[in-house]
Formats: sequence, C-alpha cells, structure tokens
Amino acid sequence: MPISARSFAKINLGLRIGARRQDGFHELLTVYQTIGWHDVIRVSLERGSGIEIRCSDERVPKDESNTCYRIVERALRALNAKGRIVIHIEKRLPVQGGLGGASANAVATLLGLERVLRKSLAEEERLRIAAEVGSDLPLFLLGGTVLGVGRGEQVYPLEDLPATACVVVTPEAGVSTPKAFAEWDRFARTSAAGASARTAGLRPTGPPRAAVPTQARTGKRARPHTSIGNSGLGKLTVPGASDRMIELGRGLSAWLSESYSGAPRRIVQPRRGRAENPLLELVRAGIKNDFEEVVFPEYPELSEGKNALERAGAKYASLSGSGSALYGLFASRGVARAAVTKLRRDGWAAQETVTLTRRQYWSTIFG
Repeated sequence: MPISARSFAKINLGLRIGARRQDGFHELLTVYQTIGWHDVIRVSLERGSGIEIRCSDERVPKDESNTCYRIVERALRALNAKGRIVIHIEKRLPVQGGLGGASANAVATLLGLERVLRKSLAEEERLRIAAEVGSDLPLFLLGGTVLGVGRGEQVYPLEDLPATACVVVTPEAGVSTPKAFAEWDRFARTSAAGASARTAGLRPTGPPRAAVPTQARTGKRARPHTSIGNSGLGKLTVPGASDRMIELGRGLSAWLSESYSGAPRRIVQPRRGRAENPLLELVRAGIKNDFEEVVFPEYPELSEGKNALERAGAKYASLSGSGSALYGLFASRGVARAAVTKLRRDGWAAQETVTLTRRQYWSTIFG
C-alpha cells in the first residue's frame, strides 16, 4: 500500500550570513520554524528496481537531481533494501520559494520509505543522510522551532513557540539560492571596501593624540565603535560578519534569558506569563534576514510584498530563506484571514497558515 505523508514548509525567523568557508558554503545562524502549509508525498514499493519521480509540476525535476531521488538512493543502500520505489509529489508549495519545499519533500519521502519497507534507520544515520543531501533537510527531522548553525545543517531543538497565525505571499519571481549567495558576497566585499575607504578618510593628519572613547563622549554604546590601537590613535572599525551573527545570537539570548554561546545544547525555556504571544516578541528583538539586503534591490516586487503584509496588519514580516516567498505573523487567525482577503484583492498570491509546534508537526505528518 502507498504511504502518504504531509511535507510541511518552514520559514526563517532571522537569518545571519557569515564568512564563506573553504568548502564553498557560508556560515549561517538562523531559527527555523515549521508551518502548516504543505505538499503531499506518496511513496510506494513495486516489483523491480529503480526510483521513479512523478509530479505534474514541470518545474520539479524527475531525475537523480531531485532531492527525493537522492535521499531514497542513499537510504536503500543504508537499509540494504531493494525494490522499485515510486514517489508521487503533489506540489502545493512554490518552487524556489525559500520555504524549504524540496528539502521537506525529501524528508517526507524518507519517512514514507521506511514505512513501506518496514525498516527504520537509526536517528543518527537519518540525520547524516539528510545533511548529505542538503543543508535544509535535517531541520525537518526535528520540526517545530529549530536553531540552525554551520551551513544550516547543524540543528538543535529550541523550546517550542506557540502556534501563531501566518500569511505567506508568493510572488511569481523565483530566487536562485546560489545566485543570492553570490550577490551577498559581492555586497559584503563592496561594503568592506567602502568601510575601509571611510576609515582611511577619518584618520587624523595632525600629531598623535589620545582618542576619547565614543561611549565616554555620548554615554551610549556606539556602532561603529572606537578601539585604541598600539599607536595610541583612535581606529574606527565596523562590525564584521561574525559581529552580525553574534548580534542575532544576542537578540535570541536576551529573549530566552540566557547567554547564547552557539554550543550544541537545548536552549532554556522562555519566561511564562507574558501578555503578548512570545513568538511575536521574539521576531521583533532586532533579528532580520540578511538576504533582504541583496534580494530586494534585485526584485523590488519582493520589497513591495513585505510592505503589503505590514499594511495588511502583520506584526512582523520578512523574506523566508533567500526568497522569493515572504511571510507575515499576525495576532490572530481572524486578522490573518482578513489580511489574505485584502492581499488577494490587491493582486498578491497569499496563503493563510499557522506555525506548527514540534508535537503538532509529528502528529500530523501521517495523520
């Protein structure tokens, strides 16, 4: 009998892009959050051998480049299993939308495969195979609210945030993630060069004199900040990539009431008894998606979509991943439904959904 599984999407609650690594990937820091919008995956075992992908959406590859194909290929070897595996993808999520659709498809396929074969991988093996196929896959083996570090594949479960009304806007444009990273690298180089030029222009030309720390002059923390070099001159520095990632970590830790060290551990529970939904409080703690810096200038309609969500009543709106999907978080399902009506009337493709806790995620994958 075929096994059907829901393939839930994700959004990113903040995303910081760090340095490019020697393996070509970038260091990332993000919080993933699964949502209720999903594709449907059906996995069946037939006589013979091979892997077949079926999907009516022409944009979905049917060959070995498909993430579902690649994860089944590895899982069959790991399980020492044989047979012809047929995967039917009922596509509801956008392609190249930044919602992790292809990655979620692969994980749902893996879970369905284990059921049709009546064999299970060890948890560590499942995570290893998922990370080999793609950076976003491991998060879908946890679900709920998930911290992602490394290239995004190192995942740690955070204390679940409550279910929150969400509206996803899906512009027609599709954003290539590799291209977005390339644009980010160019943006970072240009910003660094400009900062160096500004720093050179601010160096004193007169005799050396002791610099007065910015904090002492203003009583406020300064960005950029002043540091004293060996020469005794004030050297103006600007926050680098690591500083930007630390900034998000501090925003998260302030909300979670504990210092964030980046260590692989479970983050403590948030304080209880707050009047406002803590998820809405979290995303307003100064976190943002770095991709907006390079994607919005290239695709102005995406910036317009974010503004449309905010005008429709979103408490917080952001690009998800590298885009092109945008999401807004709302105070209630009723407000979210009204926002969808307004957005569609204005010509936007909008979908109402809700964030999923880890328990909700796992209880409804096969339900």
